[in-house]
Amino acid sequence: MMSWATAFRLRQYAKASLWIIPLLGLVLGVLLADAAVWLEGMIQVPEHWRYSPSTASSVLSSIVGAMVALLGFVVTIGILVVQQATGSLSPRYMRLWYRDRLQKAVLATFTGTFAFAFSLLRLIETDFVPNLGVTLAGTGVAVSLLLLLIYLNRFIHNLRPVAIAALVSGAGRRLLERGLALQAKGTLSAGEPEEPLPDGPVTLVRTERGGALQGIHAARLTAAAERHDCVLVLRHPVGDFVPPGAALIAVHGASPDGHRAIDHRELTGYVALGVERTIEQDPAFALRILVDVAIRALSPAVNDPTTAVQVLNHIEAMLHNIGRVELHRVYTLRDRRGRPRLVLPGRSWEDFLQLALTEIREYGADSTQVCRRLRALLQGLLGALPEGHLPPVRAQLTLLDDAVAQAFTDPARRAAALIPDRQGIGGGSGEAPV
Repeated sequence: MMSWATAFRLRQYAKASLWIIPLLGLVLGVLLADAAVWLEGMIQVPEHWRYSPSTASSVLSSIVGAMVALLGFVVTIGILVVQQATGSLSPRYMRLWYRDRLQKAVLATFTGTFAFAFSLLRLIETDFVPNLGVTLAGTGVAVSLLLLLIYLNRFIHNLRPVAIAALVSGAGRRLLERGLALQAKGTLSAGEPEEPLPDGPVTLVRTERGGALQGIHAARLTAAAERHDCVLVLRHPVGDFVPPGAALIAVHGASPDGHRAIDHRELTGYVALGVERTIEQDPAFALRILVDVAIRALSPAVNDPTTAVQVLNHIEAMLHNIGRVELHRVYTLRDRRGRPRLVLPGRSWEDFLQLALTEIREYGADSTQVCRRLRALLQGLLGALPEGHLPPVRAQLTLLDDAVAQAFTDPARRAAALIPDRQGIGGGSGEAPV
């Protein structure tokens, strides 16, 4: 039986695949061609839908060639996206671009129309012309062209860094909302369990092949711990790279043999490892992509601090969402009777804040625009977050002051860099009046 981890990896592969949906479109095109031929004998086709064999052959041949050419055009766009992402954006963004449903719909429509027209073309005889099919093939071309225009419009607008930042921050926000829903149900509590971990041997479940921890099935791990009356402690948070042979789970309370023994393969089947991080259960990965785009814009080869400021807008929005959540380095999942069964490592508010700001501050310390935007961001957090989250923000402000003092030796330039400005330069001094 397929494990959950294997199914998770297959789902990830299917979401990122650019050939599965187009292949389904190809098969559907063949089936629809057979259906059109069957309908040809069941209904009376209007006179203006009738074609001569030569006209039908020419039309369908043109459609087949056009679909092949359009497929090549979309592939060319894909190559441009790869070049843009690796050159001035972040290669990590490609994991989201692969999943674009519109792109797969366009490819599926092209392949389906191609298969539909080609299947009809081979059926044309001197005494039989699939008139209904030829008309439907022309309709398929019209739909394909419309989808292509929509895709081209989306491609042109969404390849800008600010549009990518909005897409990534939206995905991160949805992940946070799912985590809040779990806490609202009462199955997920913050902090280590108040009860001591069970006495007895501690068994380490090790991974054989290693990889990036992409996701876990917390409910099934909790159920397995309840069946064996033990507590499972996950040793790595989602997003970590786990080397081969490293401890993945610590089992507290289950004997290594006997009736309480727990199957290690079952546990590892609920933990998905892969070649790189995914965004499914890892909101920090969304921040990682945003920071990558910002620091790429600050590199000497690009030198575009305005793009970094635009990305900081979305980083700030995400930090406000994260900062309103009670975050801990450890979370505990309980069974139906309220007993702790699964202990998970998490990320604190300070972890998220350091991830979001440290590299941008270091790479943009000599940019007046970036320093002013960072100060406005931090001052905005000071005025919006609960008191418990403010000390790390104040620490970041101190680090920013130090970075500005080192980068700007001239007093006038240093004073200008210390002014909070939400536009970096041009938005006015300080916060807007209330």
